[in-house]
Amino acid sequence: MKPDISHRATRTVQESQHETSELMMPQDANVLGHVFGGVVLSMMDKAAAVSAFRHARNACVTVSIDRVDFREPIHVGDLLIMKASVNFTGRSSMEIGVRVEAEDLITGRRRHTNSCYMTFVAIDRNGRPVEIPEVVPETDIEKRRYAAAKERRRRRLEERTEEGED
Repeated sequence: MKPDISHRATRTVQESQHETSELMMPQDANVLGHVFGGVVLSMMDKAAAVSAFRHARNACVTVSIDRVDFREPIHVGDLLIMKASVNFTGRSSMEIGVRVEAEDLITGRRRHTNSCYMTFVAIDRNGRPVEIPEVVPETDIEKRRYAAAKERRRRRLEERTEEGED
């Protein structure tokens, strides 16, 4: 049996984390003053993309967005904060977790309003997948997220296989 001599690069979770924020304005909301879900999804995708690019140091594309639940409304005047980090990596794909918080700038109170998992794939100039560094979880929280992401990936691949059997 040959020893594994692969020299795949690694990156820590912290190396690719990204946090961004934006003040929600009237053009971002409906007539009730609630921010449109599409505005939130767009911000989540951009925050996750930065994390993916940082990890891969390559062009990346969104290939899936897992279930997104809108737990409570986000209002005009809230500061929307996106926190994105790589939870798990495959050969060319990675799961990015995004947590959304809304901060009332007058009171300072923050509310967790959304979370989701997005899968990105690193690609070359021809749109073909390229190998990315493995993510190295260091903290207990990162290790827990890695294990959970690995299980979600297993289920996604299983579902994709089942869908192909029609």
